[in-house]
Amino acid sequence: MPCLDILQVQEFICYYFSMATLDEKFMHEALKEAHKALEKDEVPVGAIVVCEGKIIARAHNLTETLNDPTAHAEMQVITMATNSFGGKYLESSTLYITLEPCSMCASALNWAQIAKIVYGAGDPKRGFTLYSPSLLHPKTEVVSGILEEECSGIVKEFFKSKR
Repeated sequence: MPCLDILQVQEFICYYFSMATLDEKFMHEALKEAHKALEKDEVPVGAIVVCEGKIIARAHNLTETLNDPTAHAEMQVITMATNSFGGKYLESSTLYITLEPCSMCASALNWAQIAKIVYGAGDPKRGFTLYSPSLLHPKTEVVSGILEEECSGIVKEFFKSKR
């Protein structure tokens, strides 16, 4: 078993906790977008795309506003991000999304070759992991459960108000 010196352990701990804090920071930004959707009586899902530590695109669901069943937050933010890059690939970017992407959005993220997806709440009814986790690009890293309670809470609140 290899020995780690105390500096290596400290560096790892600092890196791990700074990444967790960074993921939470960006998920809070995605939650701001989800609240914008809620204000418009849309399913409250928000998304941002981050590249090199900077937010390059932000969006929320617009399916009701646009009368378009494909106007999910992920689809909106992919279009904005690729337009800002001037290319169709997001291989150096991270998507922060409050709810697990559906199969349609996971397929679009595959085509965009997104480097990483960080989502808050799982979607047990329509989430891509339910149907086919292999929908994503093989190089895409997935992190789930970041600010899960807040992310699931806003969706539960929305659907409770509809009943």
